[in-house]
Amino acid sequence: MTIAVVLFTADLRLHDHPPLHAAQRTADEIVPLFVRDPGIHATGFDAPNRQAFLTDCLTDLDEQLRQRGGRLVVRTGPVAREVTAVAVECGATEVHMAAGVTRYAHQREQLLREALAAQGVTLHVHDNVTTAVAPGALTPTGTGTDHYAVFTPYYRRWSQMPLRDPLPPPGTVRVPDTARGESLPSAKDVDDTSPGLPQGGETAGRTRCARWWSGNLSQYEDRHDDLADDATSRLSPYLHFGALSPVELIHRARAHGGPGADAFVRQLCWRDFHHQTLAARPDTATTDYRTRHDQWRGEDDAVEDIAAWRDGRTGYPIVDAGMRQLRHEGWMHNRARLLTASFLTKTLYVDWRIGARHFLDLLVDGDIVNNQLNWQWVAGTGTDTRPHRVLSPVAQGKRFDPRGTYVRRWVPELAGVEDRLIHEPWRLPREMRAGLDYPEPLIDLADGLARFKQARGRD
Repeated sequence: MTIAVVLFTADLRLHDHPPLHAAQRTADEIVPLFVRDPGIHATGFDAPNRQAFLTDCLTDLDEQLRQRGGRLVVRTGPVAREVTAVAVECGATEVHMAAGVTRYAHQREQLLREALAAQGVTLHVHDNVTTAVAPGALTPTGTGTDHYAVFTPYYRRWSQMPLRDPLPPPGTVRVPDTARGESLPSAKDVDDTSPGLPQGGETAGRTRCARWWSGNLSQYEDRHDDLADDATSRLSPYLHFGALSPVELIHRARAHGGPGADAFVRQLCWRDFHHQTLAARPDTATTDYRTRHDQWRGEDDAVEDIAAWRDGRTGYPIVDAGMRQLRHEGWMHNRARLLTASFLTKTLYVDWRIGARHFLDLLVDGDIVNNQLNWQWVAGTGTDTRPHRVLSPVAQGKRFDPRGTYVRRWVPELAGVEDRLIHEPWRLPREMRAGLDYPEPLIDLADGLARFKQARGRD
């Protein structure tokens, strides 16, 4: 009787799961294991919204395993210690897990490999589980560099890469009786969550995907920036926790075909692009990918401006709408993310790390890879080929929310303002402005632009 452990990390699903599939080929019994790592808590990464979503994912994973005769084993403690203990208790000879790209993930893997080797247990780490193409699989030819620094050439190479076929979920999962675990955590035990959080788990993710697939996928190319109608998939939290497989989604989108599917696949490529960037440059989790020698304003220099931005009280309706959506849903439309980030970094000239930390405090899909590198892209210190671009909240509001539907949804103080002034309420007659519980703009856009240009030496 052979036994293998499958360590679930950011791959909380049964469909298209290479580690589980590989373990079932070689072992008679499987221990599906999730370790609640106190090291994650020490980093401050287990924010309440993600904790709640995670508990949904674990509950759903356990239910899916039980439908197949198995169960999820949950332990709490350092990952290397707990995985090794489970392997020894059950007599497992192998452990399978998905590869990670962050510095923390690499350290965790190394510690686990050493601990298991001391007990004669082999660790198998699988690529192409959380990404479609493994970080490092594509490198620019003839440049001597180990990763792509610009998206478009990466996308061309990535699009030509053959993908493995999606794997079916297991029919049965046999778990040894000796596998001991704890009770599953409950989302009800998590405090301070956003009231509009989506439900987590593979089942909820596949349901949402099927509904969006039959509705908005074909319109995605034309409408993905439309703030009012929100034709985006909202699948990012499920991708972040691995409740959905990027490989499976790409195959399904390509089979569907059309401009909308192509645009959706391009967004999935952006995920892989950022993963290969951080894998090559793990320091960019906290430092600039390309420094512009900015002397950013920090918490002590811009207390009131930062607080107004966080609270959605900047006086710029499209920015405030985005920030309020974030607080209520733990999610924000991608176009709104670009606008709010541009406003903080380039109009208020505040350090991008302050904004990135606030997003990580609230975003259900917040992760080190995409959050940090997207913030740097907007701040002009990342991989953007136009690092000095500034997004005007007025012009962008008029373009992507022309009737003010998105603004009125999240900034009800402006519900009665006519469409032509919804993005510029300061142009209302003085007596009308006095009746609104809405602030004047924090800063004139021209003043913010001038300060940014001077800081970047672009007068």
